[in-house]
Amino acid sequence: MVNQLLILLPLFIALGNLTLVASKTKQNLPKKIDSDNQSDDRGFISIDCGAKEEYVDPNTGILYKPDTDLVQGGRVYTVNPLLNSSFQRQLTTLRSFPVERRSCYTLRPKQGKDNKYLIRAVFFHGGYDSNTKGPSFNIYLGTNIWVSVPPANADQYFFVYEIVITASTDAIYVCLVNTGGGSPFISLLELRPVSKSIYGVASHSLALGTEARYDVGASSLYMDNRYQNDVYDRVWQNSGLNMSWRAFSNTSVDIDTDGSGNAYRLPAQVLRTAVQPATLSKNLFMNGTIDRRYEYCVYFHFAEIQLTPGRRRMINITVNGESFLPEPITLEYLKPLTISTNITTQDYFSFDISPAKGSDLPPILNALEIQILLPQPNLPTYTRDVDAILEIKDTYGISRIDWQGDPCLPSFLMWSGLNCRNDNGARIISVVLSSSKLTGEISSSFSRLTELESLDLSFNDFTGQVPEFLGELTKLKMLNLTGNKMQGPVPNLLIEKSKNGSLILKLDENPELCLMGSCKGKRKKVDIIAVASSVTVLVLIILLVLAIIWTHKRSKKGENVYKYSGGRPLKFKCQSFKYSEIVKITNNFSSLIGEGGFGKVYHGTLKDDFQVAVKLLSSSSRQGSKEFQNEVKSLLRAHHKNLLSLIGYCIEGHNMALVYEYMENGNLEQHLSFDCNNVLTWIRRLQVAIDAARGLDYLHNGCRPSIIHRDIKTSNILLDKNFQAKISDFGLSKAFETESCTHVSTDPKGTFGYFDPQYYNTKKLNRESDIYSFGIVLLEMITGRKAIIRDLGPAPIHIIQWVSLNFGRMDIGRIVDPRIQGSYNISSAGKAIEIAMACVHSTAIQRPNASLVYSELKECLKIELASENINDNEEICSNCSSELSPR
Repeated sequence: MVNQLLILLPLFIALGNLTLVASKTKQNLPKKIDSDNQSDDRGFISIDCGAKEEYVDPNTGILYKPDTDLVQGGRVYTVNPLLNSSFQRQLTTLRSFPVERRSCYTLRPKQGKDNKYLIRAVFFHGGYDSNTKGPSFNIYLGTNIWVSVPPANADQYFFVYEIVITASTDAIYVCLVNTGGGSPFISLLELRPVSKSIYGVASHSLALGTEARYDVGASSLYMDNRYQNDVYDRVWQNSGLNMSWRAFSNTSVDIDTDGSGNAYRLPAQVLRTAVQPATLSKNLFMNGTIDRRYEYCVYFHFAEIQLTPGRRRMINITVNGESFLPEPITLEYLKPLTISTNITTQDYFSFDISPAKGSDLPPILNALEIQILLPQPNLPTYTRDVDAILEIKDTYGISRIDWQGDPCLPSFLMWSGLNCRNDNGARIISVVLSSSKLTGEISSSFSRLTELESLDLSFNDFTGQVPEFLGELTKLKMLNLTGNKMQGPVPNLLIEKSKNGSLILKLDENPELCLMGSCKGKRKKVDIIAVASSVTVLVLIILLVLAIIWTHKRSKKGENVYKYSGGRPLKFKCQSFKYSEIVKITNNFSSLIGEGGFGKVYHGTLKDDFQVAVKLLSSSSRQGSKEFQNEVKSLLRAHHKNLLSLIGYCIEGHNMALVYEYMENGNLEQHLSFDCNNVLTWIRRLQVAIDAARGLDYLHNGCRPSIIHRDIKTSNILLDKNFQAKISDFGLSKAFETESCTHVSTDPKGTFGYFDPQYYNTKKLNRESDIYSFGIVLLEMITGRKAIIRDLGPAPIHIIQWVSLNFGRMDIGRIVDPRIQGSYNISSAGKAIEIAMACVHSTAIQRPNASLVYSELKECLKIELASENINDNEEICSNCSSELSPR
């Protein structure tokens, strides 16, 4: 950064003591904020973050508006304002974002895209959170990073950042991104339109960050040269006079900055002061060091303010010892002139303004600006896609906290439920809004996502007909409308695509849909059945009576029926064993393979050499028969390839046992242990995670009513001989009794380290409680560490805290299990960490549902396979290829 004579005085000095004449202020009060584009009649957008109401600043006449409707989330704090600042009122409040990963302000200037703007962000900590050190975080402008805000002492924490951009979209996103260095916050956000003809290098692909803006001849350290003196509301500060310079001024001259032809339109007050060499024999010289990683642009501003008839002031300028002017410049009386040049990447900076040959007067300089060139490599997401997904968000009132800013970029902040392809501009290719409580008809906005390949709207409350436009999405490969209330015929185009294999179409659990042929034909079939012959009806009645009699006889014999303490019989659909058979199967309980709160688990073998695991209820078990009943009840209605299968049961007096399929590779906890010699590869870990997520998705969304597991942990994820994962241990599970149920009030139960803190505080159990526990499982799989880490210091630390600290620094290599370093794709691992951290969000409603977690983990695996040039159909592990196809 520029130092020595170019050392940056904090911009708040330049903002201090700004005063205007009251009568002048009243004459220029803005009329109002336009409700459509947030701008006042000058095109200014001025946001006082945390303010309760809009107001007019008495010093500048600028109208400030609260940020209530411009950002999601955050908390408002009041602080003692910075003294001697014209921003005194603006700095009395701030908005802090302690929870959100990204928080975005959406600015919509009325001039729209392809125009040039100056954007200013102000941060004044004021000790609002009692921390002695202020936070560090990143600011993004749209899809590209603007600046990293450094930590500082909280009582001195005051930063002002400016940037000049050419907007490529009508909406400009200013986003604060939490990097793990504390809670991002902001005090003030301003946008000012500027002329397209100034700061010429600022374009769609290149922005200018303000490093310094000096009124070099100013006599006072504090200046009032801001709006209204500066039409662009730039702030001009004193540079600190060079000892070899001499300041002079001419306050009596009238400089017409508006009619001068110089579009930079510097304030007359700035141009009326200047510097020249202290002696006539010297040049104007300045030097300093700069950051060689960047390229800089320097703007020299001149205006001849001395009337010298018959004498000329001719100037040469060299930068870093080289002249960039084709010929000397001659200054004309009261005519502003701006000269600019770039500084390439070097360690130093110097400029020398000298009198040209034939000049009668020494060189002068009125003002100086130094800008840093900031590349903007990431194009925004395709505008039509953004508009469509925003319409979808508004139509259904989707309130996901991470649906802020650009939907696709930066990729590590992609909106939950979306997947994008970034090829010369990002496009949305997948939307997963399963189990999102969406109602109404399917919006036509989906038709505008023309690159859409996958659309999952399952298990919502959509009504109406399946729209024709879904069949017109030419790239759509998967459409899932399972579990809605759709009616009427399915469009022929969708049916045809499903038949020819170009579309995976899922329409189950929509009872009013006509899946085959037309609805008219369906009604005819119903009519035919209704008027069927009396003989057929009689046969049906007889069969029904016989079935009832047969069932009654089996019930009387006690076969496969167990009466719970509540008195309701539960009929089993699996094999019943006598206790003596259990003893024989387990060889008199000779092979103990596990133990839990329910009791001990033994290895066993059936007559056909089929291996099983037998869970025997201990007489001292605290869980007892109630949990036994819950587990049996859950297992009988939950059948899935990623759930542990129940083979049989035993109920004989106080002897109760469950017989499961045997899982040869034990549980996930054993394989993550550093004592295990068979280290799971990254690909295998991803596949295990996908299997488990799919099983959890079935419990939450496939069962009716849904099942909440309540004790998801690594020891309850079992692995068969092919390392296919299956969720086990339903002893604590609870069911939602109605479709509209959002939670079950119950005493907290679960395992320390995996326990959802919000469930503990509210005692309201919901699906998100399982998601939190599953997030802990993912973090354990990624890191190889336990939920409670005890080997990093004198005090234990939770895995979330440890990962957050390193992920904030994007130190993925430090997070991932050191035993598999160098064997994974960094993007795949990064995405997996993002998924896990989303699952453990402190606010339950911000966590993704199981369907989304399952879908996103599959994307992680695809990234990994692509990086290793492995085809999706290759047998990299026993069940990878099957899982890469949609459910």
